[in-house]
Amino acid sequence: MTTVTVSPKYQIVIPKEIRERMKLKPGQQLYVYELNGTVRLEPERSVKELRGIAKGISWKDDYRDRRDRF
Repeated sequence: MTTVTVSPKYQIVIPKEIRERMKLKPGQQLYVYELNGTVRLEPERSVKELRGIAKGISWKDDYRDRRDRF
Protein backbone atom coordinates (compact mmCIF):
# COMPACT_ATOMS: atom_id res chain seq x y z
CA MET A 1 0.00 0.00 0.00
CA THR A 2 1.31 3.42 -0.95
CA THR A 3 0.51 6.62 0.92
CA VAL A 4 0.06 10.07 -0.57
CA THR A 5 -0.01 13.52 1.02
CA VAL A 6 -2.77 16.06 0.52
CA SER A 7 -1.27 19.42 -0.50
CA PRO A 8 -2.42 22.78 0.90
CA LYS A 9 -4.56 23.06 -2.27
CA TYR A 10 -6.16 19.65 -1.48
CA GLN A 11 -4.32 17.95 -4.36
CA ILE A 12 -2.71 14.51 -4.42
CA VAL A 13 -0.37 12.74 -6.83
CA ILE A 14 -1.43 9.28 -8.02
CA PRO A 15 1.61 7.00 -7.61
CA LYS A 16 3.38 5.96 -10.82
CA GLU A 17 2.75 2.23 -10.40
CA ILE A 18 -1.00 2.83 -10.07
CA ARG A 19 -1.05 5.23 -13.05
CA GLU A 20 0.71 2.64 -15.18
CA ARG A 21 -1.46 -0.26 -14.01
CA MET A 22 -4.64 1.72 -14.73
CA LYS A 23 -3.21 3.16 -17.96
CA LEU A 24 -4.07 6.71 -16.91
CA LYS A 25 -3.10 9.53 -19.27
CA PRO A 26 -2.52 13.24 -18.58
CA GLY A 27 -5.75 15.18 -18.94
CA GLN A 28 -7.91 12.08 -18.47
CA GLN A 29 -10.96 12.67 -16.31
CA LEU A 30 -11.77 10.56 -13.27
CA TYR A 31 -14.96 10.25 -11.27
CA VAL A 32 -14.38 11.09 -7.59
CA TYR A 33 -16.86 9.98 -4.97
CA GLU A 34 -17.10 9.00 -1.34
CA LEU A 35 -18.24 5.50 -0.37
CA ASN A 36 -18.43 4.33 3.23
CA GLY A 37 -15.86 6.86 4.42
CA THR A 38 -13.34 6.25 1.61
CA VAL A 39 -12.51 8.42 -1.39
CA ARG A 40 -12.77 6.54 -4.68
CA LEU A 41 -11.35 7.48 -8.09
CA GLU A 42 -12.61 5.75 -11.23
CA PRO A 43 -11.84 6.52 -14.86
CA GLU A 44 -14.71 7.46 -17.12
CA ARG A 45 -15.94 4.54 -19.18
CA SER A 46 -17.06 4.81 -22.77
CA VAL A 47 -20.44 3.56 -23.92
CA LYS A 48 -18.67 0.75 -25.80
CA GLU A 49 -17.12 -0.49 -22.54
CA LEU A 50 -20.54 -0.54 -20.87
CA ARG A 51 -22.11 -2.70 -23.59
CA GLY A 52 -23.39 -5.95 -22.12
CA ILE A 53 -23.01 -4.81 -18.51
CA ALA A 54 -26.55 -6.00 -17.67
CA LYS A 55 -26.28 -9.28 -19.58
CA GLY A 56 -27.90 -12.14 -17.73
CA ILE A 57 -30.15 -10.01 -15.55
CA SER A 58 -33.66 -11.41 -15.55
CA TRP A 59 -36.46 -8.89 -15.36
CA LYS A 60 -39.81 -9.76 -13.87
CA ASP A 61 -43.07 -8.27 -15.06
CA ASP A 62 -44.02 -7.33 -11.49
CA TYR A 63 -41.13 -4.86 -11.17
CA ARG A 64 -43.21 -2.19 -12.83
CA ASP A 65 -46.83 -1.26 -12.34
CA ARG A 66 -48.37 -1.57 -15.79
CA ARG A 67 -51.46 0.33 -14.65
CA ASP A 68 -49.55 3.64 -14.92
CA ARG A 69 -50.19 3.69 -18.68
CA PHE A 70 -53.31 4.90 -20.40
